[in-house]
Amino acid sequence: MAHPRIYCFFHPVITNLHDIFFLFSKQNRTFIQMRTKLKVVDNSGAKQIMCIQTLKGNKKGARLGNTIVASVKEAQPGGKVAKGKVVYAVVVRAAMQRGRCDGSEVKFDDNAAVLVNKQGEPIGTRVFGPVPHELRKKKHVKILSLAEHIA
Repeated sequence: MAHPRIYCFFHPVITNLHDIFFLFSKQNRTFIQMRTKLKVVDNSGAKQIMCIQTLKGNKKGARLGNTIVASVKEAQPGGKVAKGKVVYAVVVRAAMQRGRCDGSEVKFDDNAAVLVNKQGEPIGTRVFGPVPHELRKKKHVKILSLAEHIA
């Protein structure tokens, strides 16, 4: 017995179950936009933030090195920031791939950010995990100096 045909908006005809599994197992990686949750990779006390608005970025959303306005969703007790506080953050890791000048592309497994104040200075004193060197072009040299690994 033949499998029924399934129509999809980016594949005209899918005829077998393997194509369906491949289609839905592939993760769609897009810009960091409103309501995107990001991991916080500094020691400011916040664990997870949710993007409210992108600043200094594309209309579609934020990419590596862009500044966003976010709300703290999870925080450690006794940290510098509390749950529910509205903060500024710089995107330091993004799952969406970004091309480099030498032709290579960089992408990360997760979306992560570092909390900053209105002047762009980091709130925390340490940055965990890899940070791309593209932040130097975006004038976030202080974040690069605090990072433990530059990718």
